[in-house]
Amino acid sequence: MNPTLHLCLALLLPWVADASLAQQAVSLQRQDQTTIAVMAYAPTVGACRGVAVVSPGAGGSETGYSYLGEALAGLGYLAVVVGHPESGRRALREQLRGNGLREGLAALITEPDAYRGRFMDIAAARQWAQGRCQGADTVLVGHSMGAATTLMEAGARNKLGLSGAQAFGAYIALSPQGVGSIFPANAWSYLQRPVLSITGTRDDELGGASWQTRTEPYRNMPPGCKWLAVIDGATHMNLAGNGLARKTEALTTQVIGDFLDGVQRGNCRAPRAHPGMTMASK
Repeated sequence: MNPTLHLCLALLLPWVADASLAQQAVSLQRQDQTTIAVMAYAPTVGACRGVAVVSPGAGGSETGYSYLGEALAGLGYLAVVVGHPESGRRALREQLRGNGLREGLAALITEPDAYRGRFMDIAAARQWAQGRCQGADTVLVGHSMGAATTLMEAGARNKLGLSGAQAFGAYIALSPQGVGSIFPANAWSYLQRPVLSITGTRDDELGGASWQTRTEPYRNMPPGCKWLAVIDGATHMNLAGNGLARKTEALTTQVIGDFLDGVQRGNCRAPRAHPGMTMASK
């Protein structure tokens, strides 16, 4: 990583100790000097526990996923939701010109350069946040294309020729993809770090495949702090915090808290059951 990485906006962080200023838009430069936007959520309880980076889905931005940023801040993390220039709103609009929604999204989520940009975005956000938090924990959270990014970063093999840095202590994938255009069979069989996968019973794939394909990564992972949560009735967009998502958000943040507490203790015992959500662990 470029040692000269810096804030484009000269922002100090008095808001780390001030709940009234707990959310802040920040501009960063990544390794290739591209400017990226992030939304930072300061920890709202105690000392900073660690850094949590949130990677949005295709067409998403740093202004979304506030429910995750706020929940992670409530768990004591300095949480950073990252804007991805190569796969954000503008990039998706360009893909949709002359294409249908399904074709445009399919093209974007299989573009290797978009993921290379995402890896740089995440590295810049993590380095910036670690300079402002004494806690040692690190977690990468991603939804949809962000989930693919998260599992690639954790070491999942893929059809795009990409390798992750495996730089985080734990990984959380919301709406992960199964075997298909991104991942081959057995793509996740070497993942050694703790991983939580979350989906819902209405979280169908882009091409119409059942939500059950989203459980394939968990089932292929080796044992060792691997959890799977399936939320009754949750849709793809509910997990993004859109629509009538209050129940989904509450269950998602609850199981994330349980998982990260287990990782921190070094004791990933079987998770406690929550009404409206099915759990599995290994």
